[in-house]
Amino acid sequence: MKFNLLDKIESITAERLTARKQVSLAEEYLADHFPTFPVLPGVMMLEAMTQACGWLLHHRGGFACSMTILKEAKNVKYAHFLSPGQSLVVDVQWVKSTDAGAIFKAAGTVDEQPAVTARLELAYFNLAQRDSAYAPTDAALIEHHKRRWQLLNLQNREQSL
Repeated sequence: MKFNLLDKIESITAERLTARKQVSLAEEYLADHFPTFPVLPGVMMLEAMTQACGWLLHHRGGFACSMTILKEAKNVKYAHFLSPGQSLVVDVQWVKSTDAGAIFKAAGTVDEQPAVTARLELAYFNLAQRDSAYAPTDAALIEHHKRRWQLLNLQNREQSL
C-alpha cells in the first residue's frame, strides 16, 4: 500500500523543498495509534520527509527516473506529537549527490515546534536499469509522478489559474 503523505508543496528551489501534510481524524491508521490519543505515527512522519526528498530529486532530475527509494535514515529524532487538525511542515535540504541518488537533511515541524529531524539518503533509478522489460513501467510511473507533481506543486497550480 502506498500512502501519499504530502498535501502540497509550498516552496521549492534546486536546494530546498518545503511541503505540508495536514493530519485528519479520517486517516484510518489513527484509530490504532492510539485509540484514546490519536497521533501521526513516527514512521509516517519519516515517510512524509522521504516523499519530500523524492520530489526534490524529481525536480532536480527533470523526472528522469521512475523510482525514489529510501536507502538509509540516520540520526532520526522525534520531539513532538502530531494530532488530527495539525499540520506537519516538512523542510528538506539537498546535502550532496551520491552514486545512487542523494543525501538530504530533513526536518518536520508542528506549530513551529520541532517534531522530527533526520539525515536521509535516497536512491534514484529506473527499473529498466535492472531489466529492460520494465521500460514501459518506468514511462508510466514517470507520467504518474508528473501528474501528481502538478497537483502538489502550489506554484504550478497558481500559474494555471
